[in-house]
Amino acid sequence: MGSTRLPGKVLRLIAGRPMLSYLFERLRRIRRASLIVVATTTNESDDPIVQLCGAEGVAYTRGSETDVLGRYCDAVSEFNVGTVVRVTADCPLIDPGLIDQAILAFLGASRPDYVSNMLAPSWPYGMAVEVVSAAALTEANRESTDAAEREHVTPFIYRRPKRFKLASLTMTPNLSHHRWTVDTPEDFELVRQILEALYFRKADFDMTDVLSLLDEHPSWPLINAHVRQTAVHIPAVEG
Repeated sequence: MGSTRLPGKVLRLIAGRPMLSYLFERLRRIRRASLIVVATTTNESDDPIVQLCGAEGVAYTRGSETDVLGRYCDAVSEFNVGTVVRVTADCPLIDPGLIDQAILAFLGASRPDYVSNMLAPSWPYGMAVEVVSAAALTEANRESTDAAEREHVTPFIYRRPKRFKLASLTMTPNLSHHRWTVDTPEDFELVRQILEALYFRKADFDMTDVLSLLDEHPSWPLINAHVRQTAVHIPAVEG
């Protein structure tokens, strides 16, 4: 709830329903994951998120606002999971089929420690998914003292390709110019229009349905075309 550019964004209403509720529905369609856990903060401002989790029957943990890595590892410990799929709450258009694809890559013969479609971005921004072993997250939590690594959860892992086995999901054509995440009022307006137009036509829509809708409404991507994501530079290391 503490977004600086759009406070309270995950509970903003779209067609009378919190944006986060749409994400929950989409995550329930993942075939190869068995549990949804929201890792939120102990801040009083996040109490409404916990209340929504209760109403929707979604598990949650609460922890430090800045130590997000620690929050994830608390969830790993509490729910005794061996594999973590990370999706951020500001991506309500995420494609469940893409998440299943990432899980399959993680379970493949090469047995990576970490799979992501953001190591070499080619997917629309707002389709980000990471799959990581609980063991790798635990190592990162135990060893990392870098504030950026702790805030952004997985950099300790993907900065060390000699230590951890990484796998990258890419797609053709490159669609990374699309921005479907929600970080600003303009982002929210675009996602609101997409959901209101598409959800009641096909509730189980996928990424290709979103692209087809935008083909019907070519002016919509201009709503947030000027928005640039705030970048955090975390240089690679050798090990």
